[in-house]
Amino acid sequence: MLDLSARELELLEVLLLRTGRLVSKEQLVDHLCGWGEEVSNNAIEVYMHRLRKKIEPSGVRIATIRGLGYCLEKPAAAPANAA
Repeated sequence: MLDLSARELELLEVLLLRTGRLVSKEQLVDHLCGWGEEVSNNAIEVYMHRLRKKIEPSGVRIATIRGLGYCLEKPAAAPANAA
């Protein structure tokens, strides 16, 4: 079980809905601004760093697309003969 903050959970939800597709920082900021406060690009980077530290040990990877945003990578398919 993961212990995620509310902001980390929001970021993960957005990434999960768009697995394998680019999500720009602007899209993430827009999504989090629904909380009634401003969120900077730097804050997104901090939340993303914390989220990565929590989920990457389980094999889930968030790629940074420099200058564009983030992408939750699709998990690699297990070989058909894996037991």
